[in-house]
Amino acid sequence: MKYNCVVFAWQKHEPELRGFVARQLGDQVTTEDLLQDAFLKAIAEGAGFCRLENPRAWLFRVTRNLLVDHYRHQKQTVDLDEEPPAPVTEIAAVDSLAECLPRALQDLDATDREAIEPCDLEGMKQAESARAKGTSLPGAKSRVQRARKHLKQALQARCQIRYDESGSICCYAPKPFAQES
Repeated sequence: MKYNCVVFAWQKHEPELRGFVARQLGDQVTTEDLLQDAFLKAIAEGAGFCRLENPRAWLFRVTRNLLVDHYRHQKQTVDLDEEPPAPVTEIAAVDSLAECLPRALQDLDATDREAIEPCDLEGMKQAESARAKGTSLPGAKSRVQRARKHLKQALQARCQIRYDESGSICCYAPKPFAQES
């Protein structure tokens, strides 16, 4: 690619942008569309993007403007943060649980794994999963919900999850392999 600096900046700041947009929209599909538009604007900027002093600020400004346009098109008004969030320096406890996930998935029975892996880990829509398995959409949704409940229980057992006052995951301590049964 001619403008590697665009790709580098995008890879560096995309998780922050995704969190910012997801908090504003609460809709994964629209979030993805908006992020794609922001990336395309960065590419269209071309060599000018590579000369920016602060590509993060530029990406947030463009993304914020896309959000404003989205809400304007929806005829909704929402106050958006003027400033981009402070750079994230620490990985949230819930995000670092990924190391416990494979072991917790092993605790699930095959039916639960087959329900949760395509939808929650591979990004397949529940409707697509239902069609692929020849089941009804309500049945597929029910299986995914049940599997999520079982996965949560397995994660709590394997990783000793603790919650803060607001009910968010604050920390965890994976059990050593020797303690697992």
